[in-house]
Amino acid sequence: MEKNKTWKMPDTYIIIFFVVLAAALLTLIVPVGVFTGTQEAANGKTVLDPTSYTNLFIEQEGELVADASGETHRQPIALFKPFGGMGVLNYVFEGLTSGSKWGTAVGIIAFILIAGGSFGVVLRTGAVENGILAMIARTKGKESLLIPVLFLLFSLGGAIFGMGEEAIPLAMIVIPIVIAMGYDAVTGILITYAATQIGFATSWMNPFSVAVAQGVAGVPLLSGAVFRIIMWAVFTAGGIVFTWMYARKIRKNPESSVSYESDAYFRDDFKARDIEQNKFTLGHGLILLTVLAAVVWVVWGVVGYGVGNGYYIPSIATVFFIMGLVSIIIGGAFKLNGMDFNEGAAAFRQGAADLVGAALVVGMAKGIILVLGGDDTGTPNILNTILYGMGSVLSGLPQVLSAWFMYLFQSIFNFFVVSGSGQAALTMPLMAPLAEIVGVSKQVAVLAFQLGDGFTNLIVPTSGCLMGVLGVARLDWGNWVKFQIKFQGILAAGATVFIIIAVLTGF
Repeated sequence: MEKNKTWKMPDTYIIIFFVVLAAALLTLIVPVGVFTGTQEAANGKTVLDPTSYTNLFIEQEGELVADASGETHRQPIALFKPFGGMGVLNYVFEGLTSGSKWGTAVGIIAFILIAGGSFGVVLRTGAVENGILAMIARTKGKESLLIPVLFLLFSLGGAIFGMGEEAIPLAMIVIPIVIAMGYDAVTGILITYAATQIGFATSWMNPFSVAVAQGVAGVPLLSGAVFRIIMWAVFTAGGIVFTWMYARKIRKNPESSVSYESDAYFRDDFKARDIEQNKFTLGHGLILLTVLAAVVWVVWGVVGYGVGNGYYIPSIATVFFIMGLVSIIIGGAFKLNGMDFNEGAAAFRQGAADLVGAALVVGMAKGIILVLGGDDTGTPNILNTILYGMGSVLSGLPQVLSAWFMYLFQSIFNFFVVSGSGQAALTMPLMAPLAEIVGVSKQVAVLAFQLGDGFTNLIVPTSGCLMGVLGVARLDWGNWVKFQIKFQGILAAGATVFIIIAVLTGF
């Protein structure tokens, strides 16, 4: 009997490997070029001059040819730079060790690991989980309040520290409870994972997405925060209203839910959790206050002290490390979630380990750029030629349309590389200078990235986090898509509106 064969999406590392091979092939086909000039933008900043592109030639290697007058000269031929001047299979090591502590790639990799370790400690204390359970206990008789409160908190988690995978264990708590309250698994997914991705997509400070993208693009960290905070508030409020209206409809007619059949497992076997044994204690409150203090510290440092004065990735990483250290002390002193100091250290190690994959992706993605010859517009490489070609295609389009195509590109690309930090490291070296070529700001390029990356995390089957949450909910991806495709359309429409506003206002 022949077994059913199903196509499986290749791992991100495999995809990057083949992209590296494709990049190496391009270096044998596409000639190198360079941008030799800059110009002053309307805001007074010095930007790339898109008209200064030069396709380099080696005249002495060309053939002797005669022109119309009969004089002979050597025909220039295009200069190719195979493999960026390095070994193709050395892309991992070269990518991981490139850059400096101030940016790609080694600085961002160190930052990701330190921040991941620190937030691993916070989650190990159970402060987040017990806080949610305490809220659930206080909303008895007022179940409808659970939706906006939880949605807001999960959205904040996505916006502040890139909460995503952390939603899986919390969904295990929330989904059975909302089903017991008369809602469905979709409602639970919306107020947990969907909320985190709305926050992730509209964040003003997410260290694993916006911060990485701004660092790669050369945009000051946390710049444009006011615009993004407004955008986050609008999308979060819209998500709350959408979820609330949907939940009320399901409570009136449970059978209309796409998860009605799969929810039978929870309806039949649900057993109320003993919330009393998971009390929200003083120690948990101190942990959450520590996180809040770290966030305020980062905002004060970047906005008040200034990136130009050296307050950048190393300083922010130190703040998060201090947050993790204080959390270990509090967690060990109060024995939060049974944690002692040794387990706190282990939680830091595990939190960092959970993000090693993302850190490697950053290095590998940088390796792709190195194979292409680097991303310095003033240094001869084929990326400049590709940029010039893409710019030529988009330059004839209105700026708004060009920016929207950037958003569309990032949305499609997220199917293949779902890691926010990885996608930022992979695409921003291309998108940032391209934005200048087509006449929009690098900030708009970052905006197109974060919206395209974040919102499609809610639907792409290549997202391990999404599939994990759906597994917890016992909901098939196909059934989820039936519901989510409409919501995805709403999010895309909203993203388009904000991209238009960003371009028209000179964001």
